[in-house]
Amino acid sequence: MRDDLCIHQVCIWKQCDFSTALECLARHEVTKTALWQPMVADAGLSEAKRALSNSEVSAIAVCPMVLHDPQSDLDEERQHQANLSILEGAAELGAGSVITLTGGLPRSGTDIATQKRAALRALERLVPVAKACGVRLNLEPLHPMVCGFRSVISSLEEACEIVDSFDSPDILGVAVDSYALWWDRRLESQILAAGERIHSFHVSDWLADTTDIRLDRGMPGDGQIDNRSIRSWIERAGYLGPVEVEIFSERNWWRQSPDITVETICERLSLL
Repeated sequence: MRDDLCIHQVCIWKQCDFSTALECLARHEVTKTALWQPMVADAGLSEAKRALSNSEVSAIAVCPMVLHDPQSDLDEERQHQANLSILEGAAELGAGSVITLTGGLPRSGTDIATQKRAALRALERLVPVAKACGVRLNLEPLHPMVCGFRSVISSLEEACEIVDSFDSPDILGVAVDSYALWWDRRLESQILAAGERIHSFHVSDWLADTTDIRLDRGMPGDGQIDNRSIRSWIERAGYLGPVEVEIFSERNWWRQSPDITVETICERLSLL
């Protein structure tokens, strides 16, 4: 068993449905995953729950939940209802946390501050629901190049400030994604300052010749991120959870056999 490894379902999203993804992970003795919300939706909650109950793989999180996405066709109330369903589904599936993104800007918008306030309003409504469901919300800052369409917070420091503003440490934490944060020269000090607020640690790699800022992530060891150092800072900060590999790869890994992708991730764990 690989107790210190979690492989996100999204790593083999394009090759598998919900059940076959779990079967693939189990074949390689990977016992932890983070569920990919689009795969849960495709399977349906009942089927996803059945597949998990029949699997040796457990879900530690569901990814992602977007607080306020002005580029979608949902208004704030319908977005809230959709997020309630994600939280309730995560509880039903036994996932302890939901990876939470703020959302980006409207396609024609430039007002970051307004979008942050909208995301905070959404988060405020969800915190008591998450508490009632027994599900933690882990707020994830993303790379500044996706600010326009994915996340209006880009630093771990700001994510921690938001978490602290709610005074709900039992429900709110942060997710550190090396792909999103590796560029920040203050990352080590921010990780150490974040301390016990860190509840998720995602890794992949930044390819020097990347063709898509979101969908061309590299396998750990194939790029420019010093994941080993980042992991050492995370552990110094007190994080005791698994390394979570999360790879979006239209150009490469989503075209491979799922067994090859998972086997390669397991082999690369020694580099982390």
